[in-house]
Amino acid sequence: MSTHPAPAKAVSGELSHRQIMTILSGLMAGMFLAALDQTIVATSIRTIADDLQGLSVQAWVTTAYLITATISTPLYGKLSDLYGRRPFFLAAISIFVLGSALSGFATSMFQLAGFRAFQGLGAGGLFSLALTIIGDIVPPRERAKYQGYFLAVFGTSSVLGPVIGGFLAGQDTILGVAGWRWVFLVNVPIGIGALLLVMRSLHLPHTRRDHRIDWPGALALIVGLVPLLLIAEQGREWGWTSTAAFGCYLLGALGIAAFIWDQSRYGDDALIPLRLFRGRTFGLGSMLNFILGMGMFGGLAALPLYLQIVKGVSPTMAGLLLIPLTFGIMGGSIISGQIISRTGRYKKFPVIGTGLLVLALAGLGQIGVETPLGVTMLLSAVFGIGLGFNMQPLTLAVQNAVPPQDMGVATSSATFFRQMGGTLGTAVFLSLLFSTVGDRIAAAFRTDAATPAFQAALKDPQVLADPTNRRVVTAITNGGGLPKGALDDTSFLAKLDDRLARPFLEGFTSSMGLVFSAAAVVVLVAFVLVFFLPEEKLRTMSGIEARRQDDAAAAAAAAALPGHDVAGRAAAVSAPSSQMVDGATLDEADLDETGLEEPVSGSGRSS
Repeated sequence: MSTHPAPAKAVSGELSHRQIMTILSGLMAGMFLAALDQTIVATSIRTIADDLQGLSVQAWVTTAYLITATISTPLYGKLSDLYGRRPFFLAAISIFVLGSALSGFATSMFQLAGFRAFQGLGAGGLFSLALTIIGDIVPPRERAKYQGYFLAVFGTSSVLGPVIGGFLAGQDTILGVAGWRWVFLVNVPIGIGALLLVMRSLHLPHTRRDHRIDWPGALALIVGLVPLLLIAEQGREWGWTSTAAFGCYLLGALGIAAFIWDQSRYGDDALIPLRLFRGRTFGLGSMLNFILGMGMFGGLAALPLYLQIVKGVSPTMAGLLLIPLTFGIMGGSIISGQIISRTGRYKKFPVIGTGLLVLALAGLGQIGVETPLGVTMLLSAVFGIGLGFNMQPLTLAVQNAVPPQDMGVATSSATFFRQMGGTLGTAVFLSLLFSTVGDRIAAAFRTDAATPAFQAALKDPQVLADPTNRRVVTAITNGGGLPKGALDDTSFLAKLDDRLARPFLEGFTSSMGLVFSAAAVVVLVAFVLVFFLPEEKLRTMSGIEARRQDDAAAAAAAAALPGHDVAGRAAAVSAPSSQMVDGATLDEADLDETGLEEPVSGSGRSS
């Protein structure tokens, strides 16, 4: 064993900027995997479904992934609080990579759905644990300025995902393998690289605690959430008042009730300890994450559809046209992070951010068929800035409001509630869109039918010679209904005569405007609630430092109790010099193996 003592700064748990950036590189690699997968599959799912002959069941591929990713998120948070972050972050990457490889070789849509469900088990830990680990190593006062790196990764993947997905799905074969399969297989080399980087860079001290594992709570959460997520995704197909829907409502309600009862019974060992909700910041922050998730994903679901259906751009081009939104998210996060780091105040950003979201969604609710793309892109940029002002400051507020030992469960809970809101928002708003668009298209046809241009199109022989035009004209003249399957496959609009296509575009635009306006009302609720969010003083210690200080204080208090001898008190006070790093006990002199050996120079952090 080395004879030189470990530097005092290392023992305190304070890391230098270079050490933080080394760890950050591994976290960003894992987050890049999850962020890329969210967008790369969306632009290729139609091609995948056609090749596997399962277009009618393509929703199950998304639903399976979403269910397992959402349910596993709080499990990662709680278990990492108990056993340490590193093993679970490595497990999340490994599961995700294996699920990606299996998905790349699926031979049916149901098999793909099963493999995507397995992949989702890994995805649930990538985002939440990356944000939790940042909370461990960086004090809240300085944490915000490191968030820009995460948002850069998120933004880059958001832009690259649709482009890469569209390109790969458009290739017949690559290296003898069908092009769409590379949508999943591309994750394998990226994931292996991320795994090696995390294994090398991520070594964090961890103090074990006596605990019970809340397996009944995990089971109750699964029973409660799976039916609710299932009906949220499939309700439009099944019918919201169908027998299957009511069965899901009943089973979900019973599961949630059992989960709440279990959480009260398990106390501090619960999956999401109910005592955390007694704090206004955590409780209100969780509610805001849920509501903003609804509005955010509701808007994001409709915007690409507007660009593709109404403006007629390809999925890849729609992804590129969303670059202003991505830059808005990145810019809002970086600006808020820098100012929070300098001032220590964060509340004004969610207030301004929710206000911008309301304005952007209200503006998008007024767009029409002829609205210039520049206006839509400007509104999407404002929408992105509003998101950037909310996403990280709200997570920061929740992390800062809980005890250091609950950092994992708090961060994963913030992610969990945002995902739940996003799932519900996407389902409700898409249901609103497709349940109203048929009537609005029919109303647009009745209005346009009286115009000379439309009447001329109905009698134009060149128009009627085209099968696509003739199908629409026949449907109109034989009762005014829509062509069969017109709302399931809108690709025919690109071939349709402009005069005949106009009512379709007006109907879709009207329904999408309704979705944007409804999302604005939802976010308006968050705008009112955010004024009640407390602004607590940001801690100047990282999670690791704060936990070590609490452990030292507890040891000192125990040593001071009557009946302890001098030797016992000395041993208790000196206990923090021996700690757990990834499950192994290390002495101070052994800390050079963990990457914590460097003294901190010029960080300016105070304890």
